[in-house]
Amino acid sequence: QVHVVESGGGLVQAGGSLRLSCAASGSRFSINAMGWYRQAPGKQRELVAHITSGGNTKYADSVKGRFTISSDNAKNTVYLQMNSLKPEDTAVYYCVADLVGTRGGYWGQGTQVTVSS
Repeated sequence: QVHVVESGGGLVQAGGSLRLSCAASGSRFSINAMGWYRQAPGKQRELVAHITSGGNTKYADSVKGRFTISSDNAKNTVYLQMNSLKPEDTAVYYCVADLVGTRGGYWGQGTQVTVSS
């Protein structure tokens, strides 16, 4: 009974910025990690960034130096600050929460990010 909801997507010009937010809520749970994936038309879903409850982070090579993932553990919320956006960043971005004691993640509905040339 865990719900994951993303927000903050939109349309921006190349070089612009967006900040995505994701909140997990519901019955009592503990989070191992939260992350962001994205999927562009005709491409496989890929990991963008990942953060553990201890604050360790990982990034896809394509976004290193441009995107920053952060979290507020008390609020079960994760953020993705996206700077210097490129048209190739255009995709649906999905938030996932990996919970203690579960197999697989809980996924949000996705939020569209479109970067124009």
